[in-house]
Amino acid sequence: MPDAFSDHIEPTLVDIILPLEQSEDTEAQKAAVAAKLNTKISQIVELRLRKHSIDARQRTIKVQLRFEVGVGESLAPEPELHPKYPTASSDAKNVIIVGCGPAGLFAALRCLELGLKPIILERGKDASARRFDLGPILKEGRVIEDSNYCFGEGGAGTFSDGKLYTRATKRGPVRTIYETLVAHGAPERILIDAHPHIGSNLLPKVVMAMRESIRSAGGEVYFGTKVESFIIHERKMAGVRTTDGREFLSGQVILATGHSARDIYEQLHAQKVRTRADTVRSRRTDRTPASTDRQPSIPHAARSGALRAIARS
Repeated sequence: MPDAFSDHIEPTLVDIILPLEQSEDTEAQKAAVAAKLNTKISQIVELRLRKHSIDARQRTIKVQLRFEVGVGESLAPEPELHPKYPTASSDAKNVIIVGCGPAGLFAALRCLELGLKPIILERGKDASARRFDLGPILKEGRVIEDSNYCFGEGGAGTFSDGKLYTRATKRGPVRTIYETLVAHGAPERILIDAHPHIGSNLLPKVVMAMRESIRSAGGEVYFGTKVESFIIHERKMAGVRTTDGREFLSGQVILATGHSARDIYEQLHAQKVRTRADTVRSRRTDRTPASTDRQPSIPHAARSGALRAIARS
């Protein structure tokens, strides 16, 4: 994936506003950009759209556009986006990730970038099989407990529209996230739209492609695998047990369960495992473990999209 932190020359970016009827007119775009830069239209060699939003608050609809501008010369070609992750070595440390929604998928990809081996445990089904479990909800009002709109590959958004924007102020490396989605088959339009949207017709294929990237790089993904309890050894996290009797061992456990997996937080409380919200950063991660000598604040834990549960004395 592109390195968002590499040294580069800052591009010339220009914001303009055009009436809706002129917003797709190349000459109108160049004229507005040239006026903004106080230069001749002939000097505007190339425009590359970077942001597109519609302002429909007034009777006259306007379109806000941000362009990267080639002044006097063409712009450098953009690199193609392809999923490429280093293969986990045979002695790579395992990281257990509970949940295969957006937090779990991106945590797994970041683990691969860090040379770790992600093991995703998802209680629901893969995106293809999960689709058929939505029928009983719509036709009979019957919910299949571990395979529904909330649980399964891709998380809650996979079959409920797939909007990508947020009002949160702590946004993180948004561009890198969008590029990762595009590399796995999402439309390139999400890179420029102010309110990007993939849609439930495309999103399942995108999350399945992300799963294959994880597996092809040496990660593991298990569906129909529900975590039942945590393995604690000498007050340190040692792994998890699943309802089918299997044990997955690792001192690193990331909870990416979303807000609907209340049983996970109840189990944390029962086992007196303290949790904290943690951020999977684009270039580095905070590897300092969370202490578990006190009970967790369950309401806070339930609000967190991804949690790290790592015990220590």
